[in-house]
Amino acid sequence: MMESDTKAGPVRVLVTGGSGMLGKAIEHVVMNEGLKREGEEWIFLSSKDADLRDLGQTKAVFKKHHPTHVIHLAAKVGGLYEHMRDNLLFLSDNLRINDNVLQTAHDTGVTKVVSCLSSCIFPDKITYPIDETMIHNGLPHDSNFGYSHAKRLIDIQNRGYFEQYGHRYTSVIPTNVFGPHDNFNIDKAHVMSALIGKTYKAKMEGTPVTVCGTGAARRLFTLSWDVGRLIVWVLREYDEIQPIILSVGEEDEISIKDAVEMIAEALDFKGEIKYDTSLSDGQLRKTTSIAKLRRYRPDFTFTPVKEGIKMTCDWFVANYNSARI
Repeated sequence: MMESDTKAGPVRVLVTGGSGMLGKAIEHVVMNEGLKREGEEWIFLSSKDADLRDLGQTKAVFKKHHPTHVIHLAAKVGGLYEHMRDNLLFLSDNLRINDNVLQTAHDTGVTKVVSCLSSCIFPDKITYPIDETMIHNGLPHDSNFGYSHAKRLIDIQNRGYFEQYGHRYTSVIPTNVFGPHDNFNIDKAHVMSALIGKTYKAKMEGTPVTVCGTGAARRLFTLSWDVGRLIVWVLREYDEIQPIILSVGEEDEISIKDAVEMIAEALDFKGEIKYDTSLSDGQLRKTTSIAKLRRYRPDFTFTPVKEGIKMTCDWFVANYNSARI
C-alpha cells in the first residue's frame, strides 16, 4: 500500500500516543530495525503536543504535520479500580478522542488509519478461543464497560467510513502486551508490568512478593516490539476493514505463576513468593485465536515470552529512575 503511495509523493505517518509503550515500540522498530522506508517521515505525538479530546487541537496538530497515514494509539487508560469508579469518563473521553482523530483524518484526506483496540472489548460471556468475529456478540465485562464500548465503536466507525467514503480505516487487537516504556505502577499497570515492578521493589526492600490470586490464570503475553512490527505491517499491507488480533499463539499461553517465576529469575529475586488466594484470579483464560494472523503472516516469529521478560526486566532496572512506577 505505502510503496505506491511513496511513488506518488511523500509518506508522513502520524502516531498518536507515541510516547506510550506501543508508540515507543513502533518508534524502535521503525528507526532502529530498518523498517523505515526511503521517503517516509514518522511523527510520534504525545499528549503534550495536543489534547485529542479537543477537536480544535486535533485539527491543529493534523494541519501542522499533514499526515498521509495515521496509527492511532492514544487513549485515556487506567487501572481496574479507576475504570470501575469512572466508567462514564472513560467512555466520554475516549469517544471524543476517537471521533476527533477519525473525523479529522477524513477531513484532511488521510489515506489510511490503523487504530488500536483492546482485548477487553470482547464479550464477558464467550466461548474460547476468541476471534475477530465475536467482538459484538455480547456485553463486555462490567468493570470497564465505558472504555470497552468506546473501543468497540472504533470498529463501527471504521465500517461507516468505508461504506460511506471507501476509506481504508482498520484496527488491531493486541493481547496482554508488555515491554519497555510500559507503566510499571503496581496499582495501575497491566499484570506483567505490575509484577515486574512489585518483584523489583521486593528485591530492593528485602520483602516477599505477594501475588493476587492463586497464579493459575493463564494469559497470552506478547512483547510490545513484536506488536510494533506487526502494526507497521498492517499499515502497509493489511487491506481489510475488520480488525485483526495481534498475539502469540495458543501454544505460548502461560500461567501467572509461570510469569512470576520467569520475572524472579530475570531480576535474580531470591526471596519468598506468596499467593494471596483470598483475592480473585479474574478470568482463568482469555485465549484468542490467531488463525487470521497466521493466514496472512505464517512467517512471523514471536519473541519467546521468557526472552521478552528478561529484556523488559533489564530495561526496567536500567531505566528505573525515569520509568513510570
